[in-house]
Amino acid sequence: MKKVVVDSIENALKELKIKIERTEIENTVEIPPNNEMGDFAFPCFFIAKILKQNPSELAEQIRKKIGNTPVGIKDIQTKGPYLNFFVDNLPMVLELNDRVRKEKDDYGKPMKLSKNKTMVEFPSPNTNKPLHMGHLRNMAIGESVSKILEFNGEKVIRANLNNDRGIHICKSMAAYMFYGKNKTPKTAKKKSDHFVGDYYVMFNEKSKKNEKLEIESHRLLQQWEAGDKKVLALWKKMNKWALDGFNETYKLFGIKHDVEYFESNIYEKGKETILQGLKDKVFEKRKDGAIIINLKKEGLDEKVLLRIDGTSVYITQDLYLAKLKFEQYKLNKSIYVVGNEQNYHFDVLFNILKKLGFNQSGLFHLSYGMVNLPEGRMKSREGTVVDADDLIEKVQSLVKKELSSRTKISKRELEKRSLTIALAAIKYILLRVDSKKDMIFNPKESVNFEGETGTYILYSYARAGSILKKVSSSKAHSKSKKETFSVEPKLKLKSLEPSETELAKKLMDFSNVVQKSYNQLNPSLIANYSYQIAKAFNEFYHNCPVKGSEKETFRLNLVESFRQILKNALNLIGIETLEVM
Repeated sequence: MKKVVVDSIENALKELKIKIERTEIENTVEIPPNNEMGDFAFPCFFIAKILKQNPSELAEQIRKKIGNTPVGIKDIQTKGPYLNFFVDNLPMVLELNDRVRKEKDDYGKPMKLSKNKTMVEFPSPNTNKPLHMGHLRNMAIGESVSKILEFNGEKVIRANLNNDRGIHICKSMAAYMFYGKNKTPKTAKKKSDHFVGDYYVMFNEKSKKNEKLEIESHRLLQQWEAGDKKVLALWKKMNKWALDGFNETYKLFGIKHDVEYFESNIYEKGKETILQGLKDKVFEKRKDGAIIINLKKEGLDEKVLLRIDGTSVYITQDLYLAKLKFEQYKLNKSIYVVGNEQNYHFDVLFNILKKLGFNQSGLFHLSYGMVNLPEGRMKSREGTVVDADDLIEKVQSLVKKELSSRTKISKRELEKRSLTIALAAIKYILLRVDSKKDMIFNPKESVNFEGETGTYILYSYARAGSILKKVSSSKAHSKSKKETFSVEPKLKLKSLEPSETELAKKLMDFSNVVQKSYNQLNPSLIANYSYQIAKAFNEFYHNCPVKGSEKETFRLNLVESFRQILKNALNLIGIETLEVM
């Protein structure tokens, strides 16, 4: 039905000799917040701004050019700058069911797909500690954005930059040298990245009393860059422990990268970039020997690019890697999924690249807020962070307890099902809040089977499946598999219940939500939409019996549409569905 609305507006604009791309019309048409404003609305603000016209007057002009209401539309009204379309609900729902059945997993995709090639870089951890709760938010956002881009036709390269060298890594190494006593993750009976992280925490505890530790960490960094064999051997061993642990967590969380970069492999090229920039007088050498750039005119500050002792900083390799990515993959865009504490870093990076003559228009920092616990902020160096593995284990334990109280299942099935539900609970909580905002994660609230949780959404999906199964052997359902939607018995479809209309309207909004989330790189829109349609479905379930009702076939088809669209939405936020909860 949205197509009919868009066609009407497009034809009217052509008659008014106003040139607007159809995709812009499609993206602008919206579903109003309440029924009094119609089923679809077209705000005229953006066209009026281009034409420098009064938007209310423009709405009136478009309405006149549309003339008689097209088939399927009961009425078209103007209210200020809005054109409000009132739809004949029955054809609208039948069309929805028909399209969903035909398009299935592709339902919601735009007609015109993007041909961009985009790299999404996440989570880019340091190899001195295990992945923590903040990394889980990073991974949830990075994977969801990747899926949203792909759904809109883009070729996505999932990349990961491992920050595997530098002073932080050397701090873990220094603590291990002083206190490790040749222990290994195996002898300590610890997951390998957690084992490495213990020494990073230990460094920050012990260095307060032992000044030699701080000196040793800087000495190790210098020796590493000088190629000292013993230092490199220790670094390789501890680095492998960290990376092996990361890979276990990535697999558990459903993350798979297409390319891995390592700072240790590219930092020298970064240095060359800095030295060339010094020759070209883009950078300057300070009196103490450090190479810097002064960005005060850009509203930033002085930034050190190479330290006094010649060692590099994070931005050194970032400058080279930004160019390398585009050369290797012929990218249109490169998206960095990095926390908002690095906003300044990326302002500096993009400004320096511009000064180096690099076209930074395809670069984008997808900044996200911090994740805190109800009891406050976490700090890695103090060991107060919640490790990703521990959080997943804790939430899964809560789910197991809840499932065990509800039903009897085998240990194997309990393990599998509880993990799927736990990951859904975690991902939904991490994604439902706008990425730019800080958030609080409460593990107990995340697994609630009622309320705004991933658990509730999965339960709604399983409930819809249960309805279909209960009727699967009935003649009505068997017949519906062969029928087209348009031959639904007219006698039974003279009118729709409010809950049927409300669910159908929300389902029809899926493509619009997908487009907005794509334009804004904002997975929270799809996460919240998933909850909204789950809520609408449950209201429909309570108000409109399916099995044995006069409208059984029609309602079964609506349930099928709900299941398919919810599945499509959950896939875009990285959540796997369950047939049985």
